[in-house]
Amino acid sequence: SGDVINKLKDRIPSLMGGSADLSPSTKTEMKGEPYFSKDNRLGRNMHFGIRELAMGAIGNGMMLSGLRAYVSTFFVFSDYLKPMARLAAIMKIPTIFVLTHDSIGVGEDGPTHEPIEQLAMFRAMPNFNVWRPADATETLASWYAAVTSKETPNAMVFTRQNLPQLKGSSKEALKGGYVLVDSDKETPDAIVIASGSEVQLGVEAKEALKAEGIDVRVVSMPCMDVFDAQSDEYKEKVLPKSVRARVGVEALSDFGWGKYIGLDGEMVSMHSFGASAPANLLFEKFGINTDAVVAAVKKTLGK
Repeated sequence: SGDVINKLKDRIPSLMGGSADLSPSTKTEMKGEPYFSKDNRLGRNMHFGIRELAMGAIGNGMMLSGLRAYVSTFFVFSDYLKPMARLAAIMKIPTIFVLTHDSIGVGEDGPTHEPIEQLAMFRAMPNFNVWRPADATETLASWYAAVTSKETPNAMVFTRQNLPQLKGSSKEALKGGYVLVDSDKETPDAIVIASGSEVQLGVEAKEALKAEGIDVRVVSMPCMDVFDAQSDEYKEKVLPKSVRARVGVEALSDFGWGKYIGLDGEMVSMHSFGASAPANLLFEKFGINTDAVVAAVKKTLGK
């Protein structure tokens, strides 16, 4: 995301933004650009201070003044700026919200800094697109959607941990959801749907299940809002109604996933607050791993 910002700054002169004193962590600093101050009104970087609500209000005001504004903080602190995100949605101004450290992957900072319910909260908001990219390609797609949006604010929700570049990821991410790795058969035995850091778990589970003769399609769902707006034909192509064996994977609350996995589906997700430990230990402790996805797929198939 930080690399994308620093490419966009040369192409969008009106781009301006910053964070609630977290730019080194959220990777939102425009390199080589001065900071806005009373002595330098041309600065494009902003020190908003540790005041997320005011930051959101300022970002909305910048948008109304003709600038292309982005604001940033850790995802768990989005609770503080949510009223301003809601106003952006009501006012139909495409403010950009960069929200990082998006799950128990935060690690040692513990449950006070590990988002659980925030993703569902933002997804529930009308006229507000929430992106949770799985790799660099999907990150680029989410930024493209954000800077070209006319009336809809966009939140981009990023991990703290590094993620691999996924084979199969593409500009199809702009449709909100797409087939990342398809089944060998025309109709898959089961479908695994995931977002962000958990898409990789879906890919790994597919390989493990293939060795057992179970043919799985992996769907990446970076933005539910945009996917839901696609044609019925496209949605049926990605998630055919005939395939009822479905597993959703996301290291946050599962609220809202029922529309994709249905009554016969299974969910690998968080059902409690997190804990303080290295991220890899937390994913094991809370059962957000490849083995859990494999087991969930088998359960949907009655195996």
